[in-house]
Amino acid sequence: MASNSLIFSLYQIGAVKFGEFTLKSGQTSKIYLDLRQIISYPDVLRAVSNAIWEKVKNCQFDLICGVPYTALPIATCLSLDHKIPMIMRRKEKKSYGTKQQIEGKFAAGQTCLIIEDVITSGMSILETTADLEEAGLKIKDLAVLIDREQGGRENLQQKNYRVHAVLTMSEILQELLQSDLLPKKEYDIVESLVQR
Repeated sequence: MASNSLIFSLYQIGAVKFGEFTLKSGQTSKIYLDLRQIISYPDVLRAVSNAIWEKVKNCQFDLICGVPYTALPIATCLSLDHKIPMIMRRKEKKSYGTKQQIEGKFAAGQTCLIIEDVITSGMSILETTADLEEAGLKIKDLAVLIDREQGGRENLQQKNYRVHAVLTMSEILQELLQSDLLPKKEYDIVESLVQR
């Protein structure tokens, strides 16, 4: 799937929304990325997984780990399609049983590819890399579907991680502006964002 058709699919399933939104950070935004939607659309989920694979297929890694929670189905798709073992990082440490934070079979010294849906500041990726590195894994490459272009890529590159983004927010806005998909109100929002 070419990047523009992937952008159109994400918009059509409501994974890219325009309006007035309050983000987790408390800031307001005219764009909301709701990538949890992709799990209900197997064709879009597979297209996302394939697009990420095209970005990382020449990288060297032994394992895949999706940042909880939205990237987990993407990581699962990649694991199944390319027969690469997957591990999972728990957001909360278990207080019972094995008390493990990292689930799955791995050995210290192995290299793990991190998968994320969106980079904003890069903080959720850094929380994941910290736990994996503490468990003895090596992290070199990070694959992400959308870079919001808000400093996250730079934060991660400063820590010597290679960031492979399928799409940037600018590309998404430009492609949608040139399409005939947007109703007038959304077209005006996107146009104002592009002119910034």
